[in-house]
Amino acid sequence: MEITKEFLQSKNACSPSYRWVVENKLIGLEHPEFIAKLMENNRFSDANWLITKLFDKMQSVKYAIFAAEQVLDIYEKKYPDDARPRLAIEAAKKYLTNPNAKTAARAAARAAYDADSARAAAYADAARAAAYAADAVGAAGAARAAYAACAAGAADAAYAAYAAGAAGGIKTSIINFGLELLK
Repeated sequence: MEITKEFLQSKNACSPSYRWVVENKLIGLEHPEFIAKLMENNRFSDANWLITKLFDKMQSVKYAIFAAEQVLDIYEKKYPDDARPRLAIEAAKKYLTNPNAKTAARAAARAAYDADSARAAAYADAARAAAYAADAVGAAGAARAAYAACAAGAADAAYAAYAAGAAGGIKTSIINFGLELLK
């Protein structure tokens, strides 16, 4: 898909990022090249944001699950007795197999509610562990990723996961996974 000014404006792109994109002449590029240019310029937050704006609901759920799984071990090392984030991810996976089933939706909602209660601690610890807390302000946290996926809020969930997993190229692998989903 070609990324236009109109598209970015319709998706409420933030002003600083929009200006950067215009100044660097990315308008008019197809999304894979556009995203590659963002990544080359260390604008991973913008790349992640754009990918999530291009997804349909099922792609959003898959992306959020993948992102959450990339940082789940950070949370589980800190809170080994707290299975709520893993249960939320499992519930989101069940949703993928039967998105119209009320039972799957209820299970996902319950697991998400439980996981969400641990959100603040999980987010802070995961972000600190990855030395990326500053960029993660306002993000949902890895424990909340599956919840956001089920609610089609993959932007916050995936951003939180890659922000928490900044070390080791996790951001790049998550965004590359998103690009694969768009093919």
